[in-house]
Amino acid sequence: MELRVSVEEMVGRFLRYVVINTQSSEESEGYPSTARQLDLCKLLVEELQEMGLADARLSEHGYVFAGLPATTTKDVPVIGLIAHVDTSPEVTGADVKPIVHRDYQGGELVLPGAPSQVIRPDDNPALAKCIGHDLITTDGTTLLGADNKAGVAEIMTAVDYLIRHPEIAHGPIRVAFTVDEEVGTGTKYFDVKEFGAQYAYTIDGETAGDLEDETFCADTAIVTFGGINLHPGFAKGRMLNSQRAAAEFIDFMPKDTMTPETTDGRVGYIHLHSMTGSVEKTVLRYLVRDFTMEGLQDKETLMKTVLDTLRKKYPRLVAELSVEEVYRNMKYILDDHPQVVDYALEAIGRTGLEPRRHSIRGGTDGARLSAMGIPTPNIFTGGHNFHSRLEWISIQDMEKAVETIVHLAAIWEEHA
Repeated sequence: MELRVSVEEMVGRFLRYVVINTQSSEESEGYPSTARQLDLCKLLVEELQEMGLADARLSEHGYVFAGLPATTTKDVPVIGLIAHVDTSPEVTGADVKPIVHRDYQGGELVLPGAPSQVIRPDDNPALAKCIGHDLITTDGTTLLGADNKAGVAEIMTAVDYLIRHPEIAHGPIRVAFTVDEEVGTGTKYFDVKEFGAQYAYTIDGETAGDLEDETFCADTAIVTFGGINLHPGFAKGRMLNSQRAAAEFIDFMPKDTMTPETTDGRVGYIHLHSMTGSVEKTVLRYLVRDFTMEGLQDKETLMKTVLDTLRKKYPRLVAELSVEEVYRNMKYILDDHPQVVDYALEAIGRTGLEPRRHSIRGGTDGARLSAMGIPTPNIFTGGHNFHSRLEWISIQDMEKAVETIVHLAAIWEEHA
């Protein structure tokens, strides 16, 4: 099946979406964490309805849901396509100024709004495969937002293509755009029943050709230290500074191993993410990550052992460790549904790309959705350097992502 995707429309959508500030917030207690995410969600509802998806709607929690009817009489499973609208709170997403660099011929890309921001081939080996491509960056003062507005634009373009080409046989397709993925709560209020998909794909990966079917198992460990505060002039033998106890805990934890900066591949870590403190109370928040549940539990056992050591050293210290589940490795679920991954690899291959299946040192909405009963691996977008002012994406690779989605819809129908 030869596809002729409207690249101009795809790029137009992407450029339209990235200039809308949709940063989520880790400090907010609302949902979504920022109201500005709804600006893009409302626009997407309007655009989906204009395409002809009359059921497109915005849920009370900010999710966009829509459905594309089947064009076949076969009994094909309902497939879902998912991307998130929010961008990382780590780098500003306000006043994004995208720049299209036509016919990239190698070398450095100096971003004009901040000349110290340079995309270098040595730091970006993927650039070598993009000679002759058209690349999109920012001016260097903000992130671009390809994570995950590239996925949003690619899904919208693929759905539009399927609507315009009813001769392509496919089963029912559901579309969902989520909020707050970047702060770990993208599926907090996700209505699986309303979504209605049996299997799904997040379009939220990076390098063209990649399919991610494995994530970390993830927990957040919160260590709280309670001390005794007194006037420092009369504190001898009586004060217990919770900050000092917390500092000792940090010092006891591994430094040359088991941290993000000392691990890669399939090795997990314990990452001190934030700390707040006073003499009376100090709180440490750790991100605990491993590809297996056993590895996750070993790391949390280590933290408990260190805490027990401090309790013995300081009998008056009140110290507690609480663990919150964030997500689990999607592979535990996907291994029971091999066709979900196999069909995606076949779809990538039909675009002319070499499909690559691998794990991701992170998580996606798909990890949570898999645990909620919808097996959901992750497909590439073509973007690079996410959460950075050096973020960039290839227009040609975006086109391949759109083609992958269209082929995927057809493949599910063919195998039904």
